Amino acid sequence: MAPRAAGKQAFVAGQVAVLEMEGCNPSYLAFASAPEDEEYEFLIKRSDQASNLAHSLFKAEAPSEITLSNIVGNGFAVEKYQAHDLIFVAMGTGIAPLRSTLRHVFCTRENYGKLVVLHGARTKDGFYFADEIQNEWRNHDVTLRQVISRPDEEWGGTTGYVQSLLDNIIPDLHEPVALICGSPEMMQHTQERLRELDFTDDRILMNY
Repeated sequence: MAPRAAGKQAFVAGQVAVLEMEGCNPSYLAFASAPEDEEYEFLIKRSDQASNLAHSLFKAEAPSEITLSNIVGNGFAVEKYQAHDLIFVAMGTGIAPLRSTLRHVFCTRENYGKLVVLHGARTKDGFYFADEIQNEWRNHDVTLRQVISRPDEEWGGTTGYVQSLLDNIIPDLHEPVALICGSPEMMQHTQERLRELDFTDDRILMNY
């Protein structure tokens, strides 16, 4: 979803928008676009709940007006970590705020070290932004590792959970900083593994 934004509100990469629409409960959706982008973009999964904005958006007659009523969360203040290598660790749609931050970093790519994206999903259908990954991410020298927890016969890649990818990545990085987003359980396990790998809390960032 990429609505046009007249008089855009400023936000920090990775923050969360509170979106409101008549007849729906407020929805909290992380920005998938960078602050520098001309439009707001969000990664939205279809919902079966009639009161959910994500349900209405997938109807044949989509709503004509959605209000951005607030911006919440910390976002990812990556400017504090210039010259560091950055690891983006996401599960499912948690890739959205990390994509926001990654696109923000691209604007000053020379100020950062290696960029590594670790993305986990239940199935291969849980991966997003394929065209962008093939072109823009590759042009900015992003290393991508994908893993799924429920593989089928067509999947020939890595299986398991996203935090399991950290062990083979960390040794090759310089003072890495981890940005993580996903389910509470995933984030807890990822934080625990990062601490076991000698990450201090100031180098483990969450957007909310």
